[in-house]
Amino acid sequence: MKSWFKTFVAGSAVIPFAACTLVPGNTVFAKEPEAAATTMAAAKPGMWTVKDADTTIYLFGTVHVLKPGLGWFDGAVKKAFDKSDELVLEMVLPEDQAEAAKVTMPLAMDKSGTTLSAKLDPDALKAYQAALTSLGVPVAAFDAFKPWFAAVTLSVLPLTKLGYDPTQGAEMQLTAAAKTATKPISGFETLEEQLGFFDALPEDGQIAFLNATVKDVDKLGPQLDTMVTLWSKGDTVNLANTMNESMSATPELTKILLWDRNARWADQIKARLDKPGTVFVAVGAGHLAGQKSVQDYLKERGLKVTRVQ
Repeated sequence: MKSWFKTFVAGSAVIPFAACTLVPGNTVFAKEPEAAATTMAAAKPGMWTVKDADTTIYLFGTVHVLKPGLGWFDGAVKKAFDKSDELVLEMVLPEDQAEAAKVTMPLAMDKSGTTLSAKLDPDALKAYQAALTSLGVPVAAFDAFKPWFAAVTLSVLPLTKLGYDPTQGAEMQLTAAAKTATKPISGFETLEEQLGFFDALPEDGQIAFLNATVKDVDKLGPQLDTMVTLWSKGDTVNLANTMNESMSATPELTKILLWDRNARWADQIKARLDKPGTVFVAVGAGHLAGQKSVQDYLKERGLKVTRVQ
């Protein structure tokens, strides 16, 4: 699973919505997280700036789901946020689950007439049903859905049982702070666009995604723990090295979820420099680490990127 999961978790902000369970009526999916930490652990995630004479743009790498008790929204990050006139995210987060479901369901539903279970070979089906049972999910829960939706949701369900909480994710925390401070919030993409990256995968690729998720479902928590530790230290070198396994194993997903989007965002950031002001840009940490990062594309466009944390 690590070949898919690391790219997915570092590159897609749809994770909070998968964690909130978008399948109507399946309340069994909602699990109580483990007890929150009682002390606040310090974190110093990476942050960069791009500037010209009258514009400053902060680039902050996020993790989309976190455990309570991690103190990252302070120090240099908080000062940069407070100085900023606006917040730019990968996408503006829908207000509630119903709103997210309204966008997601038309893409996620399979209209082919063939159930998801029927698309899996016998061994894959057996493993898939065992994984669902272990998570307390009915074995037919995703039969009406496309494989990518089952894979995305199953990638996140184990995390909620281990104490990861979408409401603790950096985007949701920043969004709440921006609303309190009445800062404008905008997104590079929409939820529909992000879901479309998965929906555009060929069906055999979606099934491979699902099979890989099922295979290592018990390893997802430890893998995310490692990535969060590296993120907390601002260790973008080792975070990139950790992700390199997935990049080599799944080049098509890496190109779609990371590199192509990084290039588009670099264009938008460069264009934003034409307007005076201070902007706080927060995107998945995977976009700001390793080869073909947003910073790399900005440098290709003749801009200087300076690390400030």
